[in-house]
Amino acid sequence: MLTLEHLVGFLTLTALEIVLGIDNIIFVSIVTERVQHSRRMLARRLGLSLALVFRIALLLGITWIAGLTAPLVSIMEHEISGRDVILFGGGLFLLAKATREIHHRVEGLDVLEQKSERVVSFSSAITQIVLLDLVFSLDSVITAVGLSQHLAVMLAANVAAMIVMVASSNAIARYLQQHPTLVMLALAFLLLVGFVLVLDGVGIEVSRGYVYTAMAFSVGVEFLNMRRQRKIRQRMGQAQATSTPERAV
Repeated sequence: MLTLEHLVGFLTLTALEIVLGIDNIIFVSIVTERVQHSRRMLARRLGLSLALVFRIALLLGITWIAGLTAPLVSIMEHEISGRDVILFGGGLFLLAKATREIHHRVEGLDVLEQKSERVVSFSSAITQIVLLDLVFSLDSVITAVGLSQHLAVMLAANVAAMIVMVASSNAIARYLQQHPTLVMLALAFLLLVGFVLVLDGVGIEVSRGYVYTAMAFSVGVEFLNMRRQRKIRQRMGQAQATSTPERAV
């Protein structure tokens, strides 16, 4: 681990795992949003910890991972592997979940649920997180194996990336709750990731770089809009403050 080659590989892989883990953090934040308030933090940490356990288990079973890429059946001259089946199923699940959450927010059902204090059970939230963690972990481990051939480097990078994700998950969740427009943007991002997983499952490979670049651009535009709204509120507040003494006179 102390050689230059391994250190560079560790830093590169850690950064990549953090980027690839963004969609996981967003999903965990949205799923745990309707969990009982006192148990949300536990649900987030448990969900991300399970993701780390899955990744370590998959890394230790590299031989099994290699077998997942082997063809299982062939349909119309297209070979289907175990990895394709898992990614396709995970993509459909993510599409369904993101679509349902978008529908809830467009119809205003999320506000009604907050007023009625309706909560999702802790076990239900963890089950959803575990199901999608399996897909994200498989995708992440295959990426790690492609970038590094040293098990210690891959394990260390995944542990370091997950520590960063766990440490930032609560802050990200709070920020999303304070900015509803960003939640809608995050759901659109999950919808896009689900579509990419489905395409990957049927053999159409789409570079994640395009997806994350488009998302970064959208988030940048949204931050500009948020800054504009904040400036407008400040200017209106200043204008009201200066006009109040005149009315009093």
